Amino acid sequence: MEIIALIVFAYLLGSIPTGYILGKFAGVDVRQVGSGNVGATNVARAVGKWPGALTLLADAVKGMLPVAIGLSLTLAPVALAALAAAAFLGHLYPVFLKFRGGKGVATALGSLLVIAPLASLLLVVIFAVVVFPTRLVSLSSIVAAALAPFALWLFLQPRAIVLLGAFLAAMIVWRHRGNIQRLLAGTEPRFDAHKSSD
Repeated sequence: MEIIALIVFAYLLGSIPTGYILGKFAGVDVRQVGSGNVGATNVARAVGKWPGALTLLADAVKGMLPVAIGLSLTLAPVALAALAAAAFLGHLYPVFLKFRGGKGVATALGSLLVIAPLASLLLVVIFAVVVFPTRLVSLSSIVAAALAPFALWLFLQPRAIVLLGAFLAAMIVWRHRGNIQRLLAGTEPRFDAHKSSD
């Protein structure tokens, strides 16, 4: 019963639409502007860099907290993977937004930072290596996500965690399918923090 309660908690926590809430405080429904996504990149474009940064942090914490609780209870890797997946799916399919959420990159990263910090830091470096020259957040997210299971395997994580990485990667790539089409067409917008308002 304990693990079931924690999984429900993780999903509900993941469902909190932080980007949408911060946008509403600024008088903007981020679902109606830009990409229509409730994630940090669209919030930064639509509302400003500081709300975008706060969205990124809050979305990461949604993934970190359930896994940290699981670690404090010395739960097995399978249970930790279930908690991470629940928080991630809560962000993708939030009950509070009629199951229309974000793409899950920050929430996935938050979970992995707690479970496998070294592998996660490697993924952050990979993201940075791609995003700085290209300014394509979507491409950087896709590349880092796709490499997540390999990074977890490289740092000798248990099979359940490697499989978690593969699940997160597949879902993130799927959620970016529209971005992939625009990348192939050369129409994907580049992120420029200097153009976002404060």
